[in-house]
Formats: sequence, structure tokens, C-alpha cells
Amino acid sequence: MEFTTLLEGIVARMRTAPDKGRVADYIPELASVDLDQFGISLALADGRCFAAGNADTPFSIQSVSKVFTLALALGRLGDRLWHRVGREPSGLPFNSILQLEHEEGIPRIPFINAGALVVTDAILAGHQPREVLGEILRFVRAAADDEHIHIDEAVARSETEHGQRNMALAYFLAAHGNFVNSPELTCGTYFHQCAIEMTVRQLAMAGRFLVGGPGTPNLISRDSVRRINALMLTCGHNDGSGDFGYRVGLPGKSGVGGGILVIAPGRASVAVWSPGLNQHGNSALGTLAAEHLARETGWSIFG
Repeated sequence: MEFTTLLEGIVARMRTAPDKGRVADYIPELASVDLDQFGISLALADGRCFAAGNADTPFSIQSVSKVFTLALALGRLGDRLWHRVGREPSGLPFNSILQLEHEEGIPRIPFINAGALVVTDAILAGHQPREVLGEILRFVRAAADDEHIHIDEAVARSETEHGQRNMALAYFLAAHGNFVNSPELTCGTYFHQCAIEMTVRQLAMAGRFLVGGPGTPNLISRDSVRRINALMLTCGHNDGSGDFGYRVGLPGKSGVGGGILVIAPGRASVAVWSPGLNQHGNSALGTLAAEHLARETGWSIFG
């Protein structure tokens, strides 16, 4: 398949799409991002990478970072992690507190904010934030084979200054005994984790450790690869996960910065970025582009 032609065709379609969504304006640093930008990249299992559009424009990966911290937490804690966070779809927005209250401080999944805070808290235990953020960055850089990936301090500061809802979630978790560190320490680490800045080309390369097969980075166990992909399929798009699974048929994880990481197991890692979000907080054009790519390649875990 001629992947460059395929990706350029998808970019051309997205340029003329009538609804580009809305940027995440509740984080001031993200509110000013140009809505007309769109980039897509595809990295095959053997490391060959193809890209089109704004493929080299850096953006804040936000909740896509939860994939990498979950991988680290599973490597460090194994199945003990599941005593603190569940594996069932929530069906509620990513920042909801309702379910957390009903289920007594045990978040449904690692990919909603409450669950991601627990995962960050777990890998922070016994360490300083600077150490943990360094470990996260080393993992992401190793996955992407790129030492230039960094944290955008302006975005981290913006999230810290407007992160009251996440702080409320953290205090609620702490009240139920599901926090080891102080809410301030864990939230500060979490805000910086979400502020990792990457291009779609870097993100597609970084996702190859979840593709599996010859030539892909061997950073975590095969069991962890399988489990993370399963959670990305069922829970990777918050309360829009069922729709994404229905339309695309591949595991994926979105972020409110407009990025989506999609995994075609055994074949490729795909990253797409368009800052405008749909009603579920997922990239509007990114979701549409992933659907086009899955249809045109015939890639789907459902055959």
C-alpha cells in the first residue's frame, strides 16, 4: 500500500470538513491553538514512518500520556495496580466525580482523570516528582527513539492554575484512602505529565511498543501490551469509546490537546492531531480521519 498517498488523501478530506470541533478552552494555553491545523502519521512495526499535513508541529498530548504512565505502573506494580483502579468503561465524561463517589474512591478505569491520578500516585510513591517525570520522559523518548521530546512548562503551569476539578478528584480519592502522596504532589506530577509535547510523527513512533511483533520496541511484557490495547479499545475515548470502537475498530487513546494514538496490532501505530474537539472531548477530525484510515486499509481487530 502507498501510505504517503493514503495519508495525503486523508489530509485533503479533513481540510474541507465542515465541522472542526472546538478547542479545549478551559486550559488557556490550549485555547489559542489554531483550529485549522491537522497532522497524521503512520509508523509500521518495522519502524518505517509516513506522515502528512502538520506532522511536525508540536502539540500537547494531554491524556494520551496516560498510556505511557499506565505502562510504567504495570511494569512496577503488576496486577497490584488493579486493587486501586478498575478496568470497566465508565460511560461518563473523563473528569466526572459522580461515579467516583458512588464507588467509594475506586476509579473505574486508568484513562479517566481520577484513574490516571491514581496511576500517577502509584508510580510516585517513594519518589520525588522530578524523578518520576524524568522516568516518564525516558520511557516516551525510548519508545519514540527521540531524545527531543520534552514537557511544555507553559502548558503545565496553565493546567496547574486551572486544575481545580482535578484537585477535587485528588482530595476525594485521598479521603477514601486511595492516595499515597499528598494531592498537591500527585496533581503537580500529573499536570506536567499531561503537558508532554510531541508531533504526530513522534507519537506514532512512540506507539510502536504497543503494536507487537518483530521490530517493535520491547519495553513492556506481551501481557501488558495486550491489556493496554484492550483498555484503549473499551475505554480510550471516555464516554465516546463505544462510538470510536464501532467506527474505527481499533484500540485508541485520545487527549484534549486534539491528539489520538491508534494501534493496529501487529501492523502499525497511527497518530493524528486536530485541536478541535467533539462533544466527548475527543478530536473531531482525528476521529473521522481514523475511521477513514481503518476503512481504506482494512485494518480492524474484528476482521
